[in-house]
Amino acid sequence: MKFRSFGKLDWKCSALGLGAMRLPTTDGEIGGQNINEAEAIGLIRHAIEQGVNYLDTAYPYHRGKSESLVGKALGDGYRKHARIATKLPTWYIKSAEDFDRYLGEQLGRLQTEHIDFYLFHGLTRALWRDVILKHDLLRKAELAIEDGRISHLGFSFHDEYGAFAEILNGYDRWTFCQIQYNYMDIENQAGRKGLALAAGKGLAVVIMEPLLGGGLANPPQEIRDLFNSVKPKRSPAEWGLQWLWDQPEVSVVLSGMGTMEQVQENLASADRSEPHQLTSPDLQVIEEARRSYSNRTAVPCTNCNYCMPCPNGVDIPSNLEMYNHAHRYDDVQAPRIRYRQYTDAQQRAEACVACHNCEPLCPQKITISEWMPKISALLGEARP
Repeated sequence: MKFRSFGKLDWKCSALGLGAMRLPTTDGEIGGQNINEAEAIGLIRHAIEQGVNYLDTAYPYHRGKSESLVGKALGDGYRKHARIATKLPTWYIKSAEDFDRYLGEQLGRLQTEHIDFYLFHGLTRALWRDVILKHDLLRKAELAIEDGRISHLGFSFHDEYGAFAEILNGYDRWTFCQIQYNYMDIENQAGRKGLALAAGKGLAVVIMEPLLGGGLANPPQEIRDLFNSVKPKRSPAEWGLQWLWDQPEVSVVLSGMGTMEQVQENLASADRSEPHQLTSPDLQVIEEARRSYSNRTAVPCTNCNYCMPCPNGVDIPSNLEMYNHAHRYDDVQAPRIRYRQYTDAQQRAEACVACHNCEPLCPQKITISEWMPKISALLGEARP
């Protein structure tokens, strides 16, 4: 295993981290609650034995079962060989007291007295202002650090770059942050600018969705042919991972591994990783893959948000992006999972009433009201 600096901490993190959101299940449902415990524990322990020392989970993963599974996996002495990262479910917080209640429950699930890396989960500008700041949760986290329940505070993020900068610059005691970043998301969410901003302030940067939920690991044939046309031979997944590890600002790349085969492949890839090892021709191949994926985009949405807010509550840009993901990567499963996770049904495409208020505001002249039924037909059938 290769190890990398983790921000300003005097500790080296494994280049590969294990994300416990897609563990093996007995019924094959990705992210489902019926975790195959024996297989999942064996998978986690094997990764630790091979040098993985960063495990990432969260309160809602596997419908609330992931943290308990990780706690079991870290029994029998494995806890001392790995650090745990988990997340406060910010969208459930209604009062300051909820912080201690959820943290206490998580400590119990994980069978540990302290959590090494604690994150505010999935921050957006609204959650930052209306939950974290409103309920003074930064102070609650500082008290948890003082009494030893957590060691370091960070946040994971899903919004646009301006919100990322506001959150990052809004508190001077962050240790780390977690962003969605891959060779297709260089300008999406925090993006490359966010990576540089966080690393420049001395934070460790944890990468999630390095392969877009597996979409980049199973590309269309033309992109697969592109990767196969150059040497050294790398799988599509390794191309994506090595692109990330090539950047020294990246502290650890999380992979949600659901099979031992995926673990073995990613361990071998991590062993070959180094910053600044990709050549100019390598980077050109990535650029060509990016263009090829972009050409498969169904709806020309640039996520400018001029269409928002929708008077009926529909999250227009996110619905369009989920639809584009399905077509761009030949992958309906991942966006269906995202679609059904909307806590407010009004945010789904099916809530569109075709009022047309948004369409004159769209710089791309997208007929949004015509796309919403298509999105609902493609993604809505997977709702629970």
